Amino acid sequence: MNRSWIMRGAPGRWMLALGFFTVASVVLIIPLIVGVLWSLVDPDAGWFPPAIVPPSLSLANWRAMLAVPEIGQAFAMSFLIAPIVTALCAALALPTGYALGRRQLRARRTIELLVLAPIILPGIVLATGLGSMFIRLGLSHTVAGVVLVQTVVLLPFMIRIVAATFEGVPQDLIDAARNLGASPWPLARDVLIPLVRPGLFAGGLFTFIGSLEEFVLTFIVGMPYVQTLPVLLWAYLGGRSSIFTYAAVVTMVLLVPTIILMFVAERTLKQEYLAAGFGKV
Repeated sequence: MNRSWIMRGAPGRWMLALGFFTVASVVLIIPLIVGVLWSLVDPDAGWFPPAIVPPSLSLANWRAMLAVPEIGQAFAMSFLIAPIVTALCAALALPTGYALGRRQLRARRTIELLVLAPIILPGIVLATGLGSMFIRLGLSHTVAGVVLVQTVVLLPFMIRIVAATFEGVPQDLIDAARNLGASPWPLARDVLIPLVRPGLFAGGLFTFIGSLEEFVLTFIVGMPYVQTLPVLLWAYLGGRSSIFTYAAVVTMVLLVPTIILMFVAERTLKQEYLAAGFGKV
């Protein structure tokens, strides 16, 4: 009986897998392939219907992008700001995530709503309000201002992941540490932080990627003196007449760091470790 049920269920699983692969191909793989092809289109030949693939491929678009003088400085600025934003978000998310994940707070829903407010508001509205405030504080056009404004918008993601991880920490472990005489600081250092390390890694990964790709807030607060990679690439894009080819190049450049980071995370961490980062284990 059990064997016959498995045999009947096998075609259903294959159909489900095929359906998932089809959806993934349409949503992710095909647009990625089209983007790569557009970035390699020969400017002299173009790519017009009904051609399925470009008639001629060239690296001219990539050479033009890499010839931008400020590309190296923007790359270094992005990878300077992203680790600082990630570390700052982690430091702020730990106590906030603990309070939301382990404490019985009367106004918990209100606090969660306030925490999520920066990502609920439209980006341009948030950027305009923070930009005007940073001008008054003397933080506009500075690296410190860009770090703070990115922290404001990326911190809710880190807090949500860390809070979910704290919720999954067994209370028995905390009670056992307290019964053995652990004071608050050793309890946090030796028990809580190691247990929520998956959440910190998962949140840090998304925060780092979000900082690398953040454009609107960085543009309003940092320009023209602080140029990260997205700001420079979109400024470069705006000065080009062949919008599709250069947009594809910009997309690939911004996508490559994300793919590399996700690949490294998948190679270095077990699936259950990443799952624990979202409070699922």
